[in-house]
Amino acid sequence: MLRRALEAVLPARLGAPFRWLVASSWTSNLGDGLVLAAGPLLVATRTQDPFVVALAATAAWLPRLLLALWAGVVTDRVDRRRLVMVCNAVRVAVLALLAAAVAGDVAPVWVVLVALVALGAAETFADNVAGTLAPMVVRRDDLATANARTQAGFIGLNQLAGPPLGAALFTAGQWSPFAATAVLMAAAVALVARVELPPHGRARGTTTVRADVVEGVRWTWHHPAVRTLVLTILVFNVTFGAAWSVLVLYAQQRLGLGDVGFGLVTTVQALGGLLGVTAYGWLTARVSLAGLMRVGLVVETLTHLVLAVTTSAWVAMPVFFVFGAHAFVWGTTSMTIRQRAVPSALQGRVNGVNVIGTFGGLVLGGLVGGWAAQRWGVTAPFWGAFGGSAVFVVLIWRQLRHVAHTDAQPAPDAAAHGPA
Repeated sequence: MLRRALEAVLPARLGAPFRWLVASSWTSNLGDGLVLAAGPLLVATRTQDPFVVALAATAAWLPRLLLALWAGVVTDRVDRRRLVMVCNAVRVAVLALLAAAVAGDVAPVWVVLVALVALGAAETFADNVAGTLAPMVVRRDDLATANARTQAGFIGLNQLAGPPLGAALFTAGQWSPFAATAVLMAAAVALVARVELPPHGRARGTTTVRADVVEGVRWTWHHPAVRTLVLTILVFNVTFGAAWSVLVLYAQQRLGLGDVGFGLVTTVQALGGLLGVTAYGWLTARVSLAGLMRVGLVVETLTHLVLAVTTSAWVAMPVFFVFGAHAFVWGTTSMTIRQRAVPSALQGRVNGVNVIGTFGGLVLGGLVGGWAAQRWGVTAPFWGAFGGSAVFVVLIWRQLRHVAHTDAQPAPDAAAHGPA
């Protein structure tokens, strides 16, 4: 029975190395889910200033913007398994120190912000390399399945189980979710240590860091599908970051939710993500990748509008549910496109460019959202997000056709010099 269940969830064709990788990923995702709720709640106990609350989200996102390209170069140059282990070990240390500071009542808001920056820096490297590992151990035709399994763990643990558990632990003792996450990260290190990875084709020390970065940026810019995805995620994360940077205050002040209720917002999004997991194969068999992207952008635009208008949690929760399904479909499709299109030796750097787009938008959006909420109230970022998203959907609509042409793996020489 147990063997049959394991085969259904993680088919043997994906290989034992992938099973160890996904076990490590799921373990660390549960820890991240605890902090996903506990982090904003900890900041909100120190201040109710909307700009400072938004600054906390920005502090977590900023390291990715500043370090993503370097993380991509490092990912393509070093032993990727060891890099994941070192990054998660750093997170263990930071989380343990933060838990001790909170328990000792010596964690003012600036200490929390510093800890969030440190965690974000370590996570930048860990997440970049994590996105390159599945193609190293799984056959290309199985990448969509492997990514769906990884994303299922992310949704089920990071977003579904983790946030309400983190909020509950926070209510019991503010230090406890951070201590629990430190233990989970240590377990993730032990699990990934079981994996043996093949060489990833990168000759170390033959070029400068600048040349490596330029190569990754140039490849991204010359590949129509990947370029379109990066530009889209950049703009849409400005609007998303503006609204979601004050989500904890929106949930408390606009929807009347308490600490545990705020954790449930992320849980409801995760339930939508599970629907996306279940329906993903059905969707991709019937709808083109470009069609999925277009529907997703319309869903996100309308999400901001409804949240700007409503004051009812009963209305907002179904919206969060649908948004969660969209986020899973978009994220899985985008990841699969990059993994199929990008050669292994360039995966880290192209991921780094994508992270720049992702978190550049979030950082800018977070700053704008915090300022707007401070000046006009917590719904102002949602109104701005709706207007900005609607304009961009019109501008990008035709360009999304490029994502339908990504099935061919580019030749090694084309990877460095031009479009696939």
